[in-house]
Amino acid sequence: MSSELPKSTGAPAHQNVTFPSAGGTAHGYLALPPSGSGPGVIVIQEWWGLTDHIADVADRLAQEVVALAPDLYGGNVAHESDEALRMMLALPVGRGVELLSGAVDHLLSLPEVTSDTVGAVGFCMGGGFVLYLAAADPRVSAAVPFYGVIQGELPDFSGLKAQIQGHYGELDETIPVSGLDALAKHIQDQSGITPDLRLYPANHAFFNDGRPVYDADSATRAWASTVPFLHEQLG
Repeated sequence: MSSELPKSTGAPAHQNVTFPSAGGTAHGYLALPPSGSGPGVIVIQEWWGLTDHIADVADRLAQEVVALAPDLYGGNVAHESDEALRMMLALPVGRGVELLSGAVDHLLSLPEVTSDTVGAVGFCMGGGFVLYLAAADPRVSAAVPFYGVIQGELPDFSGLKAQIQGHYGELDETIPVSGLDALAKHIQDQSGITPDLRLYPANHAFFNDGRPVYDADSATRAWASTVPFLHEQLG
């Protein structure tokens, strides 16, 4: 485990960290709020890897929470979509959930974390992993998938404890709007929890301000809902 983060009075303090996970040593990016403490939130990468964009999202969240972005690819970052697809497919869902549960362990062990449950925010592949993690780990009480890609079968949500607020693009051919009703029904039928799945006039990856499909208005609206939702669920 890395040394304690320095406290900051103005901007988030951040550093790369290591922690035990899934029987080995995992890496991640940890950011603390200016106050030095707060609720804990896991930030889950897109299929590209733990990029500067994901670190920036963690920094943005760390204005108010303790944010940890675990590196699911072991330091590798994709630069082309074909490469990203290969890397995503090389990470079995079960292995990814195991690594993420180790990140939850680490986050909740930090003295700076004031919550006894965590939130999870993820994008694309990471949005799918938000749902897989929330379904598998009852310590997740707030789940926020952005255009989450489900790989294979839908998770078993019978043990779900988290409230869900999801953000999806109406123009996203990767995740057709027609499938969201079925996803919501599946979650509600198995868990009794009604997910709040929101639509925006945007395409896949509309939140990523480093991509051509970025939609500033939709991203701003989604973010303005995400942060209060995390506070509501985590305190």
